[in-house]
Amino acid sequence: MAVRKATALFDGSPSGQLPETYWYSVKRRLLGPPMVTEQLSEERLSKPLALGVLSCDGISSAAYGTEEMLIVLVGAVGVTAFNLILPMTLVVLFGIFIVVLSYREVVSVYTRAGGSYVVARENFGPRVAQIAAVSLLIDYVVTVAVQTAAGSAAIVSAFPALSRIPHVGPNEILTIISVIAILIMCYGNLRGIREAGRAFALPTYLFSGSVGLLIIVGVIREILGNLHHVHRYPSAVFAFGHSTQGILSFAMIFILLKAFANGGSSLTGIEAVSNAVSALRPPEGRNARQVLVIQGSIVMFLIGGISWLAHLTHATPYRYGYPTVLAQEADTVFGSSAHFMFYVVQAATAAILFTGGNTSFSGFPFLASFVAGDSFLPRWLTKRGHRLVFSNGIIILTIISLTLGLVVGFNVDGLIPFYAIGVFTGFTMAGFGMAKYHLRTREPGWRHKLVINTIGGVYTVVVVFIFAIVKFSEGAWLIVIIGPILVFALIRLNREYRAEARILETIGERRASGVPQNQPNYTRRVVIVFVDDFDLATLAALRYAKSLRPTTVRAVHFVIDTQQAERLRAAWLPDRSVSLEFIDCPDRRLTRCAADLVSYEAETAGTQVTAILPRRSFRPIGRFLHDRTADKIAGAVSRVPNAAATIIPFDVQNRVRILEERHAARDGNAPAAVTPLPGTPADGMTAEQQDMAAAVAAATPREEKAEPLPGAGGYDRPIPPPGVTPIGSLHQPGKATVEGRVRVVEIRSVERNSVLACEISDSTGDLTALFYGRSRIPGLMCGSRVRLRGPVGIKHGAPVMVNPAYELIVPHSGGKPPAGEE
Repeated sequence: MAVRKATALFDGSPSGQLPETYWYSVKRRLLGPPMVTEQLSEERLSKPLALGVLSCDGISSAAYGTEEMLIVLVGAVGVTAFNLILPMTLVVLFGIFIVVLSYREVVSVYTRAGGSYVVARENFGPRVAQIAAVSLLIDYVVTVAVQTAAGSAAIVSAFPALSRIPHVGPNEILTIISVIAILIMCYGNLRGIREAGRAFALPTYLFSGSVGLLIIVGVIREILGNLHHVHRYPSAVFAFGHSTQGILSFAMIFILLKAFANGGSSLTGIEAVSNAVSALRPPEGRNARQVLVIQGSIVMFLIGGISWLAHLTHATPYRYGYPTVLAQEADTVFGSSAHFMFYVVQAATAAILFTGGNTSFSGFPFLASFVAGDSFLPRWLTKRGHRLVFSNGIIILTIISLTLGLVVGFNVDGLIPFYAIGVFTGFTMAGFGMAKYHLRTREPGWRHKLVINTIGGVYTVVVVFIFAIVKFSEGAWLIVIIGPILVFALIRLNREYRAEARILETIGERRASGVPQNQPNYTRRVVIVFVDDFDLATLAALRYAKSLRPTTVRAVHFVIDTQQAERLRAAWLPDRSVSLEFIDCPDRRLTRCAADLVSYEAETAGTQVTAILPRRSFRPIGRFLHDRTADKIAGAVSRVPNAAATIIPFDVQNRVRILEERHAARDGNAPAAVTPLPGTPADGMTAEQQDMAAAVAAATPREEKAEPLPGAGGYDRPIPPPGVTPIGSLHQPGKATVEGRVRVVEIRSVERNSVLACEISDSTGDLTALFYGRSRIPGLMCGSRVRLRGPVGIKHGAPVMVNPAYELIVPHSGGKPPAGEE
């Protein structure tokens, strides 16, 4: 089977190549040149680099975890909140500790990418694993909105003047910054930015270092007795409540649970290491455990320190999300003497939050492709795009996260209810999945590991229920409803894929076992050409219909406009072999009439019917000016037994351009006007009809070899390097060394032998290499570059090599390329 590049197709134009489409040219300018598959490589991360790259999502949640707890406590118990924040923080830190211990077992056993989805799939089966898949996909979507909203709040906290821009409301400025940030992340990821770079690790270390310094300086100032409360900002603060309820009353318990649920957002991102274990250097499991423990320790230190400073300074959350609690603490702790450190903290906070949001642009598409590979999501999510990234997943994530942010608002407190249910559901699946793994394998030390993972599963499932209850009315109801619906949809889609696979497997088994197939033996083949106008597209369809060598060819026009039918009758080419039939269609249901006609023909025993439909394709604006009748008719005809539909596309603008160029070349740049052919009409055709037939022949691509491309280079046809014979200069048999890019690899049958045929191209021409007795050569694939040495023969005017010595060229490798000889 041959795999050909679309850009190498020849359209018969003088230039020798099809012009690029408008939208492809736009995409190429925006995203850069396409990347070849051989450039898809995975960079293994060292532990310091992995800590910076994989921990940014988890560590960044420390920026808003304390503030989310204070929002609930301040509104309920007033200043007492600054005392309650400490025990609440201890409960959250215990949760982080449990989750880290649980995921240490995950990364020890499952050293492939996938995290809780793989754990659930391997231990509970693929259907139950879709619960983890849906929860993680929701988590990725909300992470983008939450992280960008928090990053925008950090920017406005550093530059309060942004909130006072005329005609821009206090919430609108956060929306503007967040939307711009998401679009930039989408564009950057479509271009193929690599998260494994050191630039993505820098925000993690900068944030951890600056906030760590903030905590240390704050504690020192408290010891010295010169740390004061924060001053109030001219912005709307959350109203202070009054502690009138007992600490054990039902209302107070509900408030504490609500605060704990908000603070549970600090646990998000801890699972990121388990989702990318395979990206670490060997031994992957041990390195992943160490990175995970360090990440958890940093998160616990930062959250504990920020909560302690909030207890000391009484940093208060504001209704619009800025200035943030962290910004107030930095302003108070560093003061005027070291105020530049305030901007350092804010810059580091914004950087790590945006970087943490960007991790979803690699995590969501990768997980979606993983699930699609298991046939639970559409297969097109597994396709890599122009720059070797999962472009479809990136675009879907962008659309959904923008929609969520614009509907709910880019405010962290408003988005939190959508956040943690998905995160903690994934934690639960991982914890209970590992518990089942330990019970099944009973490896050394399995009992204490079972206890750890069971506690982790119980803890996180309790958090899921707490979130679903206390945050239900604030938006969690949507996740509670949409989650099961998505799980059902994924399982239903998988059922469709499995049904298709069973049909294909049955056919394959019957062929392999030698069971004869019920092959139809058609004694009569009818081709019907549906005609709506007499033009080049119709004549091209007639030429194709005749090339099928059918028993009968019919040209049919459905009459819905009598005047149009009369014009068509007068203009119809009076070809003796194809007469035009007119069939009345009074109700104008062309699709139904076409299906009825085909069904009537197909009812005759031993008859196979093919419907030919010419479809004129126009420039993008023309698509809005013309309907898609051919597609509708083809869909109806294809459902008729013993019938098939073929659409013959006809590019109107391209054919006009070709005709103009050929007329200009023939007439010496004269106007490309169509002149009647002299003489009497031949075969009963008028002069206009002869000219129409001549135009079709001129517009049909000629079967001729493309001329060498002058100065060609780049991706498709590289320029021959020094010391290599240009392929275009090979006109006589002899020996040569050539180099080019592989365009076609296929298995051919030559003289009862199996031959691996490889077509390579350089900027001067094409050459075919035949490897007898081979079905595959590792590394020899479409897109790779190869150097061939050996005798050259000429067949049908084109150079051919038989069993040449080959050398695979790897441009980015400094070592000697692999070579082989046949």
